[in-house]
Amino acid sequence: MERFLIILPIVLYLALNLFLGVWVSKSSAKQNAKNGFINNYFIGGRSMGGFVLAMTLIATYTSASSFIGGPGIAYSVGLSWVIVAVTQVPTAFLTLGILGKKLAIISRKINAITVTDYLSRRYESSTVVVLSSVALVVFFIVTMVAQFIGGAVLFQTITGYSYITGLVLFGTIVILYTTIGGFKAVVLTDTLQGVIMVIGTGLILYFIVKAGGGMDSVAASLTQVNPNWATPMNGDHFSRGYILSFWVLVGVGTLGLPQNTVRAMGFKDSKSMHNAMIYGTIVFFILMVGMLLAGVFSAAVLPAGIANSDIVIPTLVVSIMPPVLAGLFLAAPLAAVMSTVSSMLILSSATIVKDIYITYIVKGKVEEGDKDFEKKVSRISFASTAIIGIIVFILAIQPPELLTFINLFAFGGLEAAFFCPVVFGLYWKKSNATGAISSMVFGVASFIIMYVTKFAPWGLQPIVPALFVSIVAFVIGSYIGKKPTEETLELFYGK
Repeated sequence: MERFLIILPIVLYLALNLFLGVWVSKSSAKQNAKNGFINNYFIGGRSMGGFVLAMTLIATYTSASSFIGGPGIAYSVGLSWVIVAVTQVPTAFLTLGILGKKLAIISRKINAITVTDYLSRRYESSTVVVLSSVALVVFFIVTMVAQFIGGAVLFQTITGYSYITGLVLFGTIVILYTTIGGFKAVVLTDTLQGVIMVIGTGLILYFIVKAGGGMDSVAASLTQVNPNWATPMNGDHFSRGYILSFWVLVGVGTLGLPQNTVRAMGFKDSKSMHNAMIYGTIVFFILMVGMLLAGVFSAAVLPAGIANSDIVIPTLVVSIMPPVLAGLFLAAPLAAVMSTVSSMLILSSATIVKDIYITYIVKGKVEEGDKDFEKKVSRISFASTAIIGIIVFILAIQPPELLTFINLFAFGGLEAAFFCPVVFGLYWKKSNATGAISSMVFGVASFIIMYVTKFAPWGLQPIVPALFVSIVAFVIGSYIGKKPTEETLELFYGK
């Protein structure tokens, strides 16, 4: 009975996501006719308001590690981890503040639907398009596999049902609603998922403090368990190299994440963007600080010496929360998983359909406004989204080891590939195709080599030296390569 009460809120929540996907699909017919299927399916007709934009940015960036891995480290280390990890809070502000307005204006000028659309027009190079498409799909698939596995393991730990049951349950739902509803379904369910994450964060904080006998009692217990719990920079995670690496990976480096960049192309107007910068920062603060504090406080109510930090939150939830509310909390990290997967799934499909099939395979063979071609593209889009999702699902059935490292590897790989071409392309007139290609090749290659060999000068993680290599390669390549055309300069930097 207890297992049933835990899983009931999860099933209802997943059913609601599927309903929203079907509803969006049925309500999009008029928009498809007005804006075109591709524009509507892959970018939502550029209609996101401020709150929806903020929530989809947060939900896309937030993953299962925000609810499991991060709080687990905070359990072991104390408040120091909160101080380091809150550098992620300004992510929405940083992304929209630096990329938002300029990228939105340009993407409308060139009718860009995907990040690769933007790169193709900025650098006018098929090599840039192919490299960016391959990097995006490969690293996205790796990330999605890691998310699927993390969600299924969490489901198994808390409910007691099998890993495969959890994988089938939420994996099927996220593939279905993304395939059926496209970008609009993704951002709508992201908004729901963001709300669920905030509720879940509030629930776990409340029950920890209640189980610990109030804040004074929790603080006293923490001091007994770990006298240094409130000492800044306590523990082995806080060398200068590590902190700098963390700030790059989850801070400035996120400007290169395609799943964030495309959000800067899909909002309705400047007011929506400005509101999203405020809403996003506030909500992200609540989520990030709330869950990290939950990890810190959990040391006061859990037995000491839990070896695997990833089971801290699942153990806590089962121990202190009523079954129905435990199920509601479980919906929060599952929401984080689903929002990350759905965003990457629709972007991967867009890359295959828009950037490869339409741009190179049928380019010049179809007249604008061809209704038969629109129907064909819609079928191909649905099929590619579903196929990528199924591939990810199959790869997740036999989970690889070192899951966290695989996820961080994909995260860093995306930043090494896209940071310079996206950011420099917006703000540096000398940026050209040679610079973009050099940056992608040398940035990703150096990241992989340093990641595999564990090369870590001064304690830096691979993303920092790889990003440095990427920037140097971009600058050198741009100086020795062919200059951008006057038409491109006028389009991107003219009035």
